[in-house]
Amino acid sequence: MIQKLLSYIIPIKIFKKKSQRSKMIEVTWANGELVLDSENTNYSYGSLQRILRYGLRNIGYEAILKMDHILLLGVAGGSVIKTLVDEIEYKGKITGVEIDPDMIKIANEYFNLNEIKQLEVVIDDAFEFVLKTKDKYNLIIIDIFEDIKMPNFLFERFFSERICSLLKNKGFVLFNTMILDEAHNVRNRNYITEINPNLYTSKMLPRVEDHNELIIIEKVA
Repeated sequence: MIQKLLSYIIPIKIFKKKSQRSKMIEVTWANGELVLDSENTNYSYGSLQRILRYGLRNIGYEAILKMDHILLLGVAGGSVIKTLVDEIEYKGKITGVEIDPDMIKIANEYFNLNEIKQLEVVIDDAFEFVLKTKDKYNLIIIDIFEDIKMPNFLFERFFSERICSLLKNKGFVLFNTMILDEAHNVRNRNYITEINPNLYTSKMLPRVEDHNELIIIEKVA
């Protein structure tokens, strides 16, 4: 495809749409791969896929292969799902929660997300879903952004305690956060200190991208 080849020289935008939730959504050929972007940041594939792959590698591919249910809060184009299914060859169930139906339409059309049989996509607010779900999960991936902003509820103790309560024994949380200023650094450090050390271990991974920091929580019992 000529667009794919040309994208090694210059990014080629092939789709652009305004979304109520995400303002502007763009699909672009960049360095030979399709990426999904908002107005100011990468949403799926590209650098975001590398960041979350790094987090999954830290948890361990062998550990992930033994899991039977993964919850993803914030689907966007589904790049982390593709990493799980295509690269790690994960066979268990994946539940993806996405608030923006426009995003799922794009993910299906350009990234073939609807072809992944083990994936169930739920159009819902992540906060509401987490309150309602009766399931327990081996891994919860939190990857929720509105362009470059992260909803405040993600860092509230009530939400983090609820998320941790949904983990199975030896389960993990992989939380992708955006760091734009010192206040965000303080926010992340405070978040870590509020995790109960008697029940969970928590750590921040060394950054592979300047503005993204991954937090990993593991249920120890």
